[in-house]
Amino acid sequence: MKQIIIIFLVALTIGSCKKQTQENSSELEIDMDHSPEIVAEVYGFSLNDFEVVEDTIRNGDSLGKIFSQNNLTPGQIHSIVEKVNDTINVKNIRVGKPYSLVKYKNQDKLAAFIYHPNISGYQVVDLRDSVRAYTKTYPVTLKRRTIASNIDGSLSASLNKEGAEEALAVRMSQIFAWSIDFFKLQPEDKFAVTIQEKYINDTVYVGISKIEAAYFNHRGKDLYSFPYQRPGSQGTEYYDEEGRPMKSMFLKAPLEFFRITSRYTKKRFHPVQKTWKAHNGTDYAAPTGTPIMATASGVVERAGYTAGNGNYVKIRHNGTYSTQYLHMSKILVKKGQYVNQGQTIGLVGSTGLATGPHVCYRFWKNGVQVDPLSQVLPNSDPMDKKDIPAYKEHISSLKLELDEVIKTKFTQK
Repeated sequence: MKQIIIIFLVALTIGSCKKQTQENSSELEIDMDHSPEIVAEVYGFSLNDFEVVEDTIRNGDSLGKIFSQNNLTPGQIHSIVEKVNDTINVKNIRVGKPYSLVKYKNQDKLAAFIYHPNISGYQVVDLRDSVRAYTKTYPVTLKRRTIASNIDGSLSASLNKEGAEEALAVRMSQIFAWSIDFFKLQPEDKFAVTIQEKYINDTVYVGISKIEAAYFNHRGKDLYSFPYQRPGSQGTEYYDEEGRPMKSMFLKAPLEFFRITSRYTKKRFHPVQKTWKAHNGTDYAAPTGTPIMATASGVVERAGYTAGNGNYVKIRHNGTYSTQYLHMSKILVKKGQYVNQGQTIGLVGSTGLATGPHVCYRFWKNGVQVDPLSQVLPNSDPMDKKDIPAYKEHISSLKLELDEVIKTKFTQK
């Protein structure tokens, strides 16, 4: 009797589970029947109604040719080009750039042409109903990070090992150009920089948006720099932690990359004239065509040619200072023109009395030629004292964040 009862209970349980399973299955089927339909889209076109053909611009391709191959008449093509030319420069379609054709399903009829001029977005020529053209830009995400490292070879190589682009090395060298000779970095030097980087659709890297804070320890000296726009000023400048401008009135040299072949001296054997005489400039050797920069802002006082100087430019910076740049292969400015610090004013050459491509850089103070490398030169305009409290408040969290990374990175054992 006991066994019969057990068998009955087991059968009852199985029946109950089966009934429950059937009920759940029935409910599941109902849910599936009423689930919303998911419609896939590409470029805003439903794949239920359209198909997309991907292709690449080839030699000889043009918008007219592509439209002609898709059954549009010359009259239709002319009308379309007239309507979209303000949005899409049809003559600027480049070989190798991708494009897409959106076609009606089951019809050999073009609904839209999609052109991808760059990775930031695409341009649409919509041929449905009335013709219209528009540009779509992919969303851009900003991501922050702080990089810290010792110098390993060069700043560029060190940043590369941290996964940063080469352009960051250029920007950092520009920030600290008045404080550090980047040709004399030491292995014990170290740096840190907080940056914002741009990503398309949160995944595709497209470059640095801005530098928020930067630090260098060079020859044992700590150097901080922060971008800041003073009230009433036209742009952003870099300042140290005390609000002193990073930028000197003069660049250290008129070339970005160079080697000094002859310094200012009162007695030098002239390589062309073969006689001892004063050399009132500093020679910076570089390949022909290397850009020559104005070391400070000012007005071009002279621009021309003489037998000794070759092609040359002289700039008056203020009532005290003037500079001159000799032996150019090409002059790129005119007398009376105002030039900014760092602006290219000519190209390195060997015109005049020169044995090879270089720029002879001459420096005047109060009308007397002096050695620019021995001068204590003025900084750019200092920050107004009343602006310093707001500046220090602005940089406080940035410096704290930077210091924390520096402490963690460089005290690791």
